[in-house]
Amino acid sequence: MDIATIIGILGAFGMIAMSISQPSAFIDTPSMLIVVAGSIMVVLFRSSLAEFLSAISVMGKTFKNKLDKPEELVHKLVELATIARKDGMIALEGQDISNPFMAKGISMLVDGSDPDMIKKSLDKDIASMKLRHRMGADIFSAWGEIAPAMGMIGTLIGLVQMLGNMSDPKAIGPAMAVALLTTMYGAILANVICLPISMKLRNQSDLEASNCELIIEGVLFIQSGGNPRVLTDYLASFVAPKVRAKLEAAA
Repeated sequence: MDIATIIGILGAFGMIAMSISQPSAFIDTPSMLIVVAGSIMVVLFRSSLAEFLSAISVMGKTFKNKLDKPEELVHKLVELATIARKDGMIALEGQDISNPFMAKGISMLVDGSDPDMIKKSLDKDIASMKLRHRMGADIFSAWGEIAPAMGMIGTLIGLVQMLGNMSDPKAIGPAMAVALLTTMYGAILANVICLPISMKLRNQSDLEASNCELIIEGVLFIQSGGNPRVLTDYLASFVAPKVRAKLEAAA
């Protein structure tokens, strides 16, 4: 689990809850229907069902920290390069490789694919991954824009109901609640949930793409028969400066 996501979302809702003295006063079913259900329907309208369901699936990446550390990928590639240098490419078959992208690249090495084919195939995988992540991020970004708009619609509905029942004091309170709470629900849904998810998906997509580029460079280096001792220095640019010194020292 990504501890930053968990702490962030729980902390945000916690701070909001701490400022509320009477929670029941902030619960209004019509307001929730207008903002939550209404915004979901509008998001569905601007996309396909498959895109929407895919975005919900991609959202799980914000709660799961499954990205490999670049330095771990470098260590693994150096290990594989050493095996290939010593025993040949065929010796890479059956090696335990947890990263699926790296496993595909190594499998193509074992099959004897030429460098251009390997690069083109892996580049297509990166482009496809980026597209999936971008579409998911775009849906949550759109949701973040739509939710406050639905809140404004709810506010207008509440004001119309309130002005239409000024003669009935009992109707003014519920109508005013719809007017104010829809705006609040829209702001919370957008700024506490949707927009942070969109931003995090874009960040993680960039990090995953960088890892994939590292793997491509490493796989092509192995294919060329390069010296494993040089590989660490060759891939050092993909690693954070703080980790780079440790990585080079361990080489």
